[in-house]
Amino acid sequence: MKVSFYTLGCKVNLYETEVVMSKFKNKGYEIVDFSDKADIVVINTCTVTNTSDKKSRNIIRQAVKNNPDAIIIVMGCYTQVRSEDIKNIDGVNIIIGNTNKSKIVELVEEYIKTKENKVLVENIMNTSFESMTIDSFETKTRAFVKIQDGCNNYCAYCIIPYARGNIRSKEKEDVIKEVNYLVENGYKEVVLTGIHTGHYGKERYDYDFSDLLNELCKIDNLLRLRISSIEITELDDKFLETLKNNKKIVDHLHIPLQSGCDKTLKEMNRKYDTSYYINKINKIRKIRKDISITTDLIVGFPNETDEDFNKTYNFIKKVNFSKIHVFPYSRRKNTKADLMENQVPENIKKERVKKILELSKELELNYMKQFLNKELEILVEKCEDNIVFGHTPNYIGVKGKGTIKDVNKIITVRPKRIEYPIMEEIE
Repeated sequence: MKVSFYTLGCKVNLYETEVVMSKFKNKGYEIVDFSDKADIVVINTCTVTNTSDKKSRNIIRQAVKNNPDAIIIVMGCYTQVRSEDIKNIDGVNIIIGNTNKSKIVELVEEYIKTKENKVLVENIMNTSFESMTIDSFETKTRAFVKIQDGCNNYCAYCIIPYARGNIRSKEKEDVIKEVNYLVENGYKEVVLTGIHTGHYGKERYDYDFSDLLNELCKIDNLLRLRISSIEITELDDKFLETLKNNKKIVDHLHIPLQSGCDKTLKEMNRKYDTSYYINKINKIRKIRKDISITTDLIVGFPNETDEDFNKTYNFIKKVNFSKIHVFPYSRRKNTKADLMENQVPENIKKERVKKILELSKELELNYMKQFLNKELEILVEKCEDNIVFGHTPNYIGVKGKGTIKDVNKIITVRPKRIEYPIMEEIE
């Protein structure tokens, strides 16, 4: 039988989809593109914004329309918090929340026998880590390992704690074993991911994220260790010392900011102010001078005035990020911010997004310029007509001269120009 997949949302979702895909492969199912006809379709949903919800619904309906006789399975964050919405879509057969994903093959084979639709959405607020392991990915150069799940922060705008539940971590032995498998299978770079990655081990108090990083960096033939995202409050002295002593940890940290205005940060229920944030960034840059610091930003949060937005805009320039992922505030039911007055009009949100994107491009270009005509190492991801493409440790995309034999190898390039959003060695 043929199985297709569609993943929305974050790197954690991508990892979980890959795990489910591997389980189908191991049972002899054929994996096909989402655009192809399939006997089974698996959709991994996202609910971080209203747009995510809408896109999830659209993809489900598209899958049903294109595969009228297929078994349709919907799982993930949207199903966890809004399973009733999905029940109302004709053609969906199996609905799973953010637990039991590793049981999908068994659930499908049970459905084939009984033809009975199933909804398996459990209370996620006090659950254990669902252990998943994978030894290869569709992409052959960079592997992801999910080490943590859940969030206890309850930021005023965010529905993720309700979709992902309590913080919980993969056993350290399982993480180390999985990374070793991936390295043995040829992966040079591993990305550690989670809903709240830097909170790894916090529910146990005996072994934390820095301890894990130190052990992983000892693995032979692991050349790059990347962190998908980490909160500024998790960058304690122990982490900074780990960053200083382990060159395998790449020169790139993605550290969400969300706002550069202290009033807004407080209303968002973030756990820091701008002074705390920039002091930590300065400490990092003393350790890694050329490190790339990227961030997430929300504009148009309730009560955000023009003055508040301008404070954010100026703070971004002060921090001098190398890239900004900006999102207009999206009202999420059952969150504190949804009940706040002074909701910002959509047209103002769009204007603010546009301004931040323009600033982000300016900052990106400034960051790239310092690496022109310098030797950089890239992990080659693909090659076409003796032109290779890959990313530097600080995640700059670079085209260079090479051959097909360079794929999945680290080579040295010297970029001569910027062809935004990448750099090029070829003149």
